[in-house]
Amino acid sequence: MIENDRETPGPRRVTALLATTSALTAANIYLGQPLLGRAAAALHVPPATLGAVPTATQIGYAAGIALLVPLGDSLDRRRLVLGLCAASAGALAACALAPTAGLLVVAAFVLGLLSPVPQLVAPLAVALAGDRSPVRTVGTVQAGLLVGVLASRTYSGALAELAGWRAVFGCSCALALLLALVLRRALPTVPAARATPYRELLASVPRLFATHPAVRRITVSGGLVGVSFGAFWTALTFLLDQRYHYGSTVVGLFGLVAVAGALASSAAGRLADRFGRRRAVLAPIAVTAVAWAVLLPGGSGILWLTAGVVVLDVGTWGNQAVCQGVLFTLGPELHSRLNTCWFTLRFLGIATGSLVGSFAWAHGGWPAVVAVGAAASLAALLVAGLPTSSAERANGWNRRNGRNGRNGRTGRVGSRGAGSG
Repeated sequence: MIENDRETPGPRRVTALLATTSALTAANIYLGQPLLGRAAAALHVPPATLGAVPTATQIGYAAGIALLVPLGDSLDRRRLVLGLCAASAGALAACALAPTAGLLVVAAFVLGLLSPVPQLVAPLAVALAGDRSPVRTVGTVQAGLLVGVLASRTYSGALAELAGWRAVFGCSCALALLLALVLRRALPTVPAARATPYRELLASVPRLFATHPAVRRITVSGGLVGVSFGAFWTALTFLLDQRYHYGSTVVGLFGLVAVAGALASSAAGRLADRFGRRRAVLAPIAVTAVAWAVLLPGGSGILWLTAGVVVLDVGTWGNQAVCQGVLFTLGPELHSRLNTCWFTLRFLGIATGSLVGSFAWAHGGWPAVVAVGAAASLAALLVAGLPTSSAERANGWNRRNGRNGRNGRTGRVGSRGAGSG
């Protein structure tokens, strides 16, 4: 039941607002990547040292997803979103004011920890959408997330050229505070379906992972795709700066080259309806593997690099859209915790990829980075393509989405291992 003493905006307006929220908060996670060269010069450390900044942000983000997002199944998501927006503004201010590389890494970790708002926004949007299709609602919110991720690099790189790297974090701090004020006025209250003790909520997340083979298959393969993604985007900054001698603006513009990923994610979300869940999960992972073959000549050819960015982002974001769509066919009372499973492994993978990508670049250059990314993609393909278990077949892993699920339209799983607390 939705409660609010103010006039509640229509479902489409609320979904659009939450998509914007997802864009602005997701952007915080990627702000630092185009800034590594400038920040390293200002703080008098080697550029590879600041490869720890995106790694720390991704680890913090994974921790925030694991520790904070499960609360969305037990508390008012509106209050959680408002609190995290305000707290992340403080973390952005700390990044802007960091006097040393070490403190910048710590502030980046805290920023990631306080930024899992998109993972709370998607279930909230579904709850507020009324009769609107949940798949369509999630697709709209995910499109906002992708726009934020893609635009953040361009915005970050361009603003750094004009006003310095610290101004990027300062402006983002102001945007976070403004967003919190807008959401406070516009969002209605949605009481939780069931109040569950925090300890039980946390305990139910690994139980979901342990008892549902399809959840394990989807999240582990998604984490491996995250390794590929993180290795590429961290190493790309060094490649463009050191080999092509491009500034942070051009590094940021490569985010716009990847806009094809945002366009593809909407279509990818319908793959499970048409071809079945298993094939839908496999197809985008195969695209990421092909992308690394395209990227190999990118160390010495900008056209190959540009084409590889497009293909890699189509596969990566298509993978995320499909996997979230499949997970959201389970019971709605599990959505926040399913998001926790998915995004914890996803961003641990991205954080690992950022670290390994920096190490590979420092010790083997671009060919070593390509080897890391290709190996991660092929491992993800192997995990996703393993023979299905009887439990997966019973829960419709090989079926299409929609009314073919086990318990009707949502494909809700039974009580076994549901982990509802």
